[in-house]
Amino acid sequence: MNIGLTGGIATGKSSVSRYLVSLGAILIDADQIAREVMLPGHPVLAAVIERFGQAVLNEDGTLHRKKLGEIVFGNSAELKALNDITHPAIRLEMQERMRMFEQEQPDKLVVSDIPLLYESGLSEQFEQVMVVYVPAEIQLKRLMERDGISEADALSRLNAQMDIEEKKRRADIVIDNSGTMEETKAQIIKFWHDKGLS
Repeated sequence: MNIGLTGGIATGKSSVSRYLVSLGAILIDADQIAREVMLPGHPVLAAVIERFGQAVLNEDGTLHRKKLGEIVFGNSAELKALNDITHPAIRLEMQERMRMFEQEQPDKLVVSDIPLLYESGLSEQFEQVMVVYVPAEIQLKRLMERDGISEADALSRLNAQMDIEEKKRRADIVIDNSGTMEETKAQIIKFWHDKGLS
């Protein structure tokens, strides 16, 4: 079985994915793949250099993330150009890993952790989508504490994503992470048993 895992910023998605892995799930992490395609020698990094120039590289040939960020942040045309290069490659790699795991270990739950799953229109690729949910006011408080940022900065980050209530509404499975970790784990264990996973 394959599921997509998403949520909003500071909802605790990483904690949920780690716990699913501890129960025996296989994790495909979109952020990890996004870092892999930017490693020296990868054709995606080569395409990024071709589009944005040598200035986005460190001296050792690795990506200078800050420089690239400065180019695309607040510039929708440049951000779209970057996404057009990286997103198809990331999606393809995720799909290939999903197929491989389903063939090699068909009895395992395969979890694809994708922060912008709904925003990227990827929900149809999965049997079900699990959303890690906390109410927006808790999300705001946690984000400010986690990143040490102002309320205005935190709100601008939250507003850049789909509203968490909308994600909750679309979800097949909702894990409410607004309580204790023990309460969250209890919901995950219930989901695990309901699906007959071992």
